[in-house]
Amino acid sequence: MDFFDQMDVLERTFWFIALPSSLFFIIQTIMTFLGSDASDGNVPDFDGDFDIGHAPFQLFSLRNLTHFLLGFSWTGISFYHYISSSVVLILLSLIVGLSFIALFFFLLKAIMKLGEDNTFQINQCLQKTATVYIKIPEKKSGVGKIQVSVNHTIQELSAITNGDGAESGSLVRIIEILDNQLVLVEKI
Repeated sequence: MDFFDQMDVLERTFWFIALPSSLFFIIQTIMTFLGSDASDGNVPDFDGDFDIGHAPFQLFSLRNLTHFLLGFSWTGISFYHYISSSVVLILLSLIVGLSFIALFFFLLKAIMKLGEDNTFQINQCLQKTATVYIKIPEKKSGVGKIQVSVNHTIQELSAITNGDGAESGSLVRIIEILDNQLVLVEKI
């Protein structure tokens, strides 16, 4: 306690906020890695009641309060001896605390993108334009290959046509899906 007796009231306040919030953050982090902070297997703060539009994020939560207090208090402690104005120090601490919440929001948003299901579904190819990769013979007399862009990836599929054949590099439209890797196309 002698450590705190030598401090100004503002510096002591920053320390009294920093120590419990840091301890709580460490416990919260350990619980997150152990998986014991999620009641139904979902990540906390993702209960579907979004405070900011359609964001995967709850603005007023214990986790965000902890992040804010960490940024606020440790900024105040770090810059206490360098910034003489209490008002400027508190404003800087508030800005850093709010930026911790914003950083957490953007990290969660990026992590949520990693969870998207981008597996290829051949049904998504219907009515798409594709490029002939290997010549498609006319009137179902043989199989060629096409390349089609689906979900920002290029897929290669076998293709046949009812009408005229299609040369390599020409454009075709997928008009019917015949099986998992075979489609019916028409020239554009």
